[in-house]
Amino acid sequence: MRYCAAVRQDAQRSRERVLAAAREVYAELGVEAPLDVIARRAGVGNATLYRRFPDRSSLIEEVFRDGLAATAELGESARAAEDPMAGLTGYLEHVFAGLAVDRGVTDLMTTRLAGVPALERLHAHNAETIGILLARCRERGLVRGDVSVEDVLFGLAALGRAVPAAEAALPGSWRRFLALFVDGLRAAAGRDGGGLPGAPYDGPRLTDALAALHVTPRTTPKGPGPRQSVERRAIP
Repeated sequence: MRYCAAVRQDAQRSRERVLAAAREVYAELGVEAPLDVIARRAGVGNATLYRRFPDRSSLIEEVFRDGLAATAELGESARAAEDPMAGLTGYLEHVFAGLAVDRGVTDLMTTRLAGVPALERLHAHNAETIGILLARCRERGLVRGDVSVEDVLFGLAALGRAVPAAEAALPGSWRRFLALFVDGLRAAAGRDGGGLPGAPYDGPRLTDALAALHVTPRTTPKGPGPRQSVERRAIP
């Protein structure tokens, strides 16, 4: 009995070390960080990591589940805001603040990783939140009439990928670029230069554009063992 209890406690400690190490490594390197780097940071062998988490997606799900749920809750609060423009702006500022300090969050919020149910739910919730707030803003004449939900989703994904670089160059500078993006949505922005050029994306074109935006160049493996990658798909 005592032996079994000791084994369970050791297994739990190993699991906690793996999760703590994964949070650190993902924040530094993004979710494509090799799993052996996480194992070394945790002080465990690769076999121990795989016993706890049989694939990369299961580890990502466990590491980020609470943060993804918190973002969805913030989206609910934004939907209920009396001023929809303030709700939209506050929601985006919260999301981008997370991108600025965690490259793993940047990957999660601007791409889709197969096999992570919590992330699938958040992407759907995020698109719905943007759509609801944009519609409420349009009803009040707060945003330009020619901007679509797809315009906003693609613009945010493109800008979001640049947030870590902006934060590294000058901490907090991403706020300036996000403010420029939001100002471009406002009704006043569409009054002087006519409408937006071209046609907005439909769903399939948005998917294709996001997939092209997030193509990861192939890399030559270094050292023993193959480089492990994450299957990416575009946000719908």
